[in-house]
Amino acid sequence: MRKKHHHKKKPSFTKKWSAKLHLWFGLSVGLIVFIVCLSGTLYVFKDEIQHQLRRDAYYLNAETIRQNPLPIEVLKEKIILELKDQYPVTSVEIPLDKSRSYEFWYYEKDKNAWNYFDEIKINKLVYVNPYNGKILGVYNEKYDLFPILKSIHWSLLLKTDWGKYVVGIPVVLFIIMLITGMILWWPKNIKAAKGRFSFDWKNVKTWKRKNYDLHNVLGFYVSFIALLLSLTGIYFSFPWVKNVFNQALSGSPELPKEKEIKSPDSLSVKNPAVFDLSAQKAREEYPSYSSFRIPLNGKTKKGKELKNIPVIVYGEDGNFAIRSQLIFDTNSGKLLMNKSHDQLNNAEKYANANYDIHTGSYFGIFGKIIWFIAGLLCTSLPVTGFLIWLGKRKKKGIRKS
Repeated sequence: MRKKHHHKKKPSFTKKWSAKLHLWFGLSVGLIVFIVCLSGTLYVFKDEIQHQLRRDAYYLNAETIRQNPLPIEVLKEKIILELKDQYPVTSVEIPLDKSRSYEFWYYEKDKNAWNYFDEIKINKLVYVNPYNGKILGVYNEKYDLFPILKSIHWSLLLKTDWGKYVVGIPVVLFIIMLITGMILWWPKNIKAAKGRFSFDWKNVKTWKRKNYDLHNVLGFYVSFIALLLSLTGIYFSFPWVKNVFNQALSGSPELPKEKEIKSPDSLSVKNPAVFDLSAQKAREEYPSYSSFRIPLNGKTKKGKELKNIPVIVYGEDGNFAIRSQLIFDTNSGKLLMNKSHDQLNNAEKYANANYDIHTGSYFGIFGKIIWFIAGLLCTSLPVTGFLIWLGKRKKKGIRKS
């Protein structure tokens, strides 16, 4: 009896081109996607890990807690005298929880550097007991695992300004890979759909098939979160992505510009308690918030001169989504502006929340766990995909010989 020859149906134009793009982009940026996914995944539980490792610096001994903390200027001078650093103290983060230490930061960048280690002149974190001025811990964040992971994830350890495109462009290609992957995954009929949602490894003996299933099935499940991770990631890299979000959320591509605030009755001489007045007002205005940050050297994190004292107040510990801003006069400490989270438009609220959505912290610890698993699966895709391609090449090589 002659066997019937079943002619394999040719793939559609869409599937054919999806396969080509998926392969070409995969081979060209697969390694970068692997590095970006792995570094991002390892960063997810940064806060939880650091709080455990730095418990003694992070939390105060109950016996040392007093009614009133020492003035910020006094604490700052104490740090300068003790650490004798060549750079000025840049800012302080003050928790509203009295059992927590103050965090003083040294942060300085070199605009002309081309890589992370040269660009960050100093990134040092000093934990201080605000009631007795005792330094509880000094951490050189520049060489700490998490900031290095963040820089790998953000710019492959290249200068922030243009390194973000070295990551951003491959992520755009990764988005195309996710879409083409979904097209390739899409089953022709119900019968074909059976193997697309789960593994049937009892009947599968070869590692090649198992690897193919891992890429196919896990790729499908993770693709939705991967798309969200990628879009929230390129939001940071490309201004046009931010503009599209802004337009969709608030009908304007640009976020509202901050008006320059002039103080009507500024003192000519600086009040030495200006930072304490700012801190006291921040506590009064936002008692249910988590912490607030005051710049101490009259400059922004990017090195621009500040005309006033902008104080950012954070609503939740370790999160940035709920954020209010107070602006004080540099010399008198008078409150000039109070812009609460509720006053922001949707685009501004989203701009504050994007980081938390990207890291999963927006959805609490459950979100972080899901994001971590999704990150591991994303990290596996370039590997399993490369092995599929390698297997096919070997197969072709055998056929030719």
